[in-house]
Amino acid sequence: METRLGIIGTGRIANRFGSDGWQGLGVRLAAVYNPNLKSAKLYASKYGLPIGTDDWDAFVKQIDAAYIASPTPSHEEYIRRLLEGGKHVLCEKPMVLKEGEAKELFRFAREKELILMEAIKTAYCPGFGALLEIIKEGRIGEVRDVEACFTKLAEPGLREFNDRASGGSMTELGTYGCFAVLKILGCDYSDMRFAVQRNGCGIDIFTKVFFEYGEGGKTGLVKSGLGVKSEGELIVSGTKGYILAEAPWWLAKGFEVRYEDSLKRDRYDYTYTGNGLHYELGCFLDKIQGRHREDFVKARESIALAGIMESFLEAEKAYRIPTV
Repeated sequence: METRLGIIGTGRIANRFGSDGWQGLGVRLAAVYNPNLKSAKLYASKYGLPIGTDDWDAFVKQIDAAYIASPTPSHEEYIRRLLEGGKHVLCEKPMVLKEGEAKELFRFAREKELILMEAIKTAYCPGFGALLEIIKEGRIGEVRDVEACFTKLAEPGLREFNDRASGGSMTELGTYGCFAVLKILGCDYSDMRFAVQRNGCGIDIFTKVFFEYGEGGKTGLVKSGLGVKSEGELIVSGTKGYILAEAPWWLAKGFEVRYEDSLKRDRYDYTYTGNGLHYELGCFLDKIQGRHREDFVKARESIALAGIMESFLEAEKAYRIPTV
């Protein structure tokens, strides 16, 4: 059964999705929605969609499910409207920026018997799944620490450098690293704190997040940067060895298991098709069509991620310079 998929948003990630995110998956791109009609029509023309519209009702009539790729502050409203209309939802990360909103949206989706998934592409890639299996097998012993870094040198004029409501390195890139920490160490951290470097507008350009886990003392460290570059690696430290996934670890193409004996290394490499977005869409479609698939991003993890973002943005309020 072919699923009619709608796209909300026409920016960078929506263009990557349109060019290389859905082919061969039993899905048809049926419509694109953007409040800016010109943008919607240009996107539809570029990727061969039959409808590009700024008319919400016309958009919803054409689809069974939607992929939300609009700016983060719009996500909550779009998710709610789609669920109200009986549509399944795959939403780009971060799904929402408040823990309470995430809880309510997942509750509403369950009530409506609809699928709601957060699109963290790393979670659905074969390489990341294999990494988790090696941890589960105990190959590196008990995990004691997780460090994850994702930085990029972005152009100064990008939205992320000027969006005072939700812009910056943490909301743009922090989901990846925070997800890795939560997935491996769990959502029940006992303490979390931030160290932030900001630009002239008060928006974070480099942020560290420190996690501590109860009496056992397990720890996590996440580094996110826009305009500040560092080595983008994932390190999972255990009592028998460690896992090193080199940059770009968030694409999960490969990693090594290393031990006390520096000559002993187990290397694992995995294919990574296109830009990787089709992995998450394939899982989404399987769930819609009733085929059993593991929840690679569980509701509790999305809720915890929203809570982290909420805590960060609340702490950052004092540093945001108001628009004149």
